[in-house]
Amino acid sequence: MIIDTLNNASKYYSLHPSFAKAFEFLHQNDLANLTEGVSETPEGLKLIVNTANGKTEEASLAKFECHDNNIDIQVCVKGLETFGWKPREKCVAQNGAYNPEKDVRFFSDAPDMFFQLTDGQFAVFFPEDVHAPMIGEGEIKKVVIKVKI
Repeated sequence: MIIDTLNNASKYYSLHPSFAKAFEFLHQNDLANLTEGVSETPEGLKLIVNTANGKTEEASLAKFECHDNNIDIQVCVKGLETFGWKPREKCVAQNGAYNPEKDVRFFSDAPDMFFQLTDGQFAVFFPEDVHAPMIGEGEIKKVVIKVKI
């Protein structure tokens, strides 16, 4: 997992061939005014733009998730978003079967830690990062870019 600000994003371009494209898209667009929903960027990356009220810790942990075939770059555009996190290697309580269509698997384990993001900060979740997003109060706007492995 990586936690940083968009101002430092160029430090991570070399970690994956599509990271430069993903972060350049984030820098070149007005994130506050992106259209809500799921779409594809001109660079061929999956883009999810969502504005919603934050969830309780319990509600978010009901979908403590990770992905096998995608890396998530999750950017907090507006608000204060809390995440739960635990390394996948320490998760033992799988919650249901892997869903290959949505590339998601869930766990019932408790997170090892919580952290917060606010405007202009991001987290990168690799397949080994089990995460519970959208914990918070009030409205949270976020952008997620799915990067295929």
